[in-house]
Amino acid sequence: MMKFLANENFPFSSFNFLLDQGCNILHVASSMSGINDEDVMNYSIKEDRVIITFDSDYGELVFKKGYKPHGVIYLRLQNFLPDFPGKLILSLLNNEDLNFSGYFTVVDENQIRQRKI
Repeated sequence: MMKFLANENFPFSSFNFLLDQGCNILHVASSMSGINDEDVMNYSIKEDRVIITFDSDYGELVFKKGYKPHGVIYLRLQNFLPDFPGKLILSLLNNEDLNFSGYFTVVDENQIRQRKI
């Protein structure tokens, strides 16, 4: 089962929705509030968790600084209700054509792009 780490910017209502759906997910703000992006990345690597974030800086950490997380899902969404990202993540997980392990995945309103880490 895939494990996830929701970054501090991921809405709690979406986090709770994914928890209720049986996802193995932790939220940075719950137990590690205020840690920097590098520490989030290191924790996700140590715990083998896919990061879910709205922060574009994770692309730089992966592709310029060489971090090798289990995966990153970078959400580029505009104007959404707080529970929408959780529902979107669940729909992505149910798509058998997508694999998040070993990929940097960018999701916006129009497309999903993946790049191998």
